[in-house]
Amino acid sequence: MHFDFLFRNIKEMEMKSIKAIIDDALDQSMSYHEYMNLMSTLTQTEKATGPNQTESLINYTRLNNQRMTRLTKTTKLDEVTEKALASITRPQTWLIITESWCGDAAQVVPLLQKMADASDQIDTRFVLRDENLELMDQFLFRGGRSIPKLILLDEHHEVLGSWGPRPQDAQMLFDNWKKEETPRPYAEFSVELQKWYLKDKGQSTFTEVMEMIERFSAEVVRTQ
Repeated sequence: MHFDFLFRNIKEMEMKSIKAIIDDALDQSMSYHEYMNLMSTLTQTEKATGPNQTESLINYTRLNNQRMTRLTKTTKLDEVTEKALASITRPQTWLIITESWCGDAAQVVPLLQKMADASDQIDTRFVLRDENLELMDQFLFRGGRSIPKLILLDEHHEVLGSWGPRPQDAQMLFDNWKKEETPRPYAEFSVELQKWYLKDKGQSTFTEVMEMIERFSAEVVRTQ
């Protein structure tokens, strides 16, 4: 009994610690409009987010700004997804970890924002990974700091779930590339990955994120 009480206390302290980390991240987070303004400014000044200002990261930032601007204007939700999002009745915060140079983020982040725009219950907030490593390390993917990462929070900022860094089929492409006997340069592989995103038109992202939302919504109903 004593050990059970001690275990519960430890778990409570862990949860409080995670919540404190999340609250700190939210305090210095950006709206989507602010994040897109940052992308534009970085492009104009030939910079990238994060401590490393290499030519490749700056070039990826410029390219990603173009992709995100295009997707923000052209992405459309299918009717089923739009109705499902509009029917959400409890407030949610989507805390999204990203960086300007991340190719997957450029393809995914505008889709997440388009989903959030379909519901008056969803608020999106954006933070940069390398400025929030304490947060990132709570949501590793296979032990790595892979982005983008969507953290689904309830109205009390408790964690309901997380998704990312990419849809499952895109992840399979990535895994197969890593398994190549002599892996192609990432710049070469990224072309294949971007073609997959273009062909998919966001449907995998929409489906997987909706599955997560519906799963946790069902659990909330069962516990009430």
